[in-house]
Amino acid sequence: MNKILVTGGCGYIGAHTLIDLMENGFEVISADNNARSKDSILTGVEKITGKKVKNYKVDLCNYDDTYAVFQENPDIAGIIHFAAYKAVGESVENPLLYFENNLNSLINILKCAEEFKVAHFVFSSSCTVYGNPDVALVTEDTPQKAAASPYGATKQMGEQIVQETVNSNGSNAVLLRYFNPVGAHPSALIGELPIGRPANLVPAITQTAIGKLPAMQVHGTDYPTKDGSCIRDYIHVCDIAHAHTLALNFLIEGRNDSNCEIFNLGTGTGYTVLEVIEAFEKAAGEKLNYKTGPRRPGDVVAIYANNEKAKQVLGWLPGFTLHDMIASAWKWEQKLAEDEKIFSGKKAGLN
Repeated sequence: MNKILVTGGCGYIGAHTLIDLMENGFEVISADNNARSKDSILTGVEKITGKKVKNYKVDLCNYDDTYAVFQENPDIAGIIHFAAYKAVGESVENPLLYFENNLNSLINILKCAEEFKVAHFVFSSSCTVYGNPDVALVTEDTPQKAAASPYGATKQMGEQIVQETVNSNGSNAVLLRYFNPVGAHPSALIGELPIGRPANLVPAITQTAIGKLPAMQVHGTDYPTKDGSCIRDYIHVCDIAHAHTLALNFLIEGRNDSNCEIFNLGTGTGYTVLEVIEAFEKAAGEKLNYKTGPRRPGDVVAIYANNEKAKQVLGWLPGFTLHDMIASAWKWEQKLAEDEKIFSGKKAGLN
């Protein structure tokens, strides 16, 4: 009984988590309609692990289609729920899209988990649940402020939905509040694949450096920080992925004290946007073409993680430095460019 359903398994964190789960003895299946992802990333997962992953291309907002996945896999032992829209700016522009997609999909998954008696549930949450906190270094018990964006609100609501559900039916859950996942698998066979213009900092940096974007913009230089740009806690995606495996084992082994446990996932160090740009320029050995602009609606000023609970309870230790994160993201971007060059050459009949 070690089959794990990973929703959003073709997504950035989902794909890396598939690998970590398989490397730690789990059987995995994915459910991802590829609205914000590409199933081609599973080819990279297969090259890394030597195993093909089955993806169910279903919209989790459709209950019947979601139910059918469970019917075909009645032996699912645990669920890791990633599937959600995640762009802060887009959520400000189109809040109903985010409330509909992120909450309906979660409710359908929880209904099916209850029906099929899946006892272990790991929810992909976010530091956005803290809103604009009174202190930048937050613990799991830091009081939550109003969400700064509809995306953050869906994570606050999602956490409450999960907590109320497991308390009522006796199942168990872990809420993982991650900070800013960046980087790519060291093999450069999988990494972040934004659809359209990237909303997150590091892919915006690497796409600008490779020439996909003419320039990138720093959103706000008048924040009360050391250089005026926002402060975030950047954490390597492989460190994030491994935390999900640890969280599942934590539940399976019955080490949880309550039905719903919460953990921050971050390095505990905050970097400004301009510091990350400087780190990239050092790692890549070239200057980045960027400009500064006004603040972006929905952004918080500064936030980074107190990760002591995850270290002590889960035994989780982030192992990648900021340089490692940036270097792996750049290696991935270069690999994408090289693959595109080869593909274009073949398409033109040049190879």
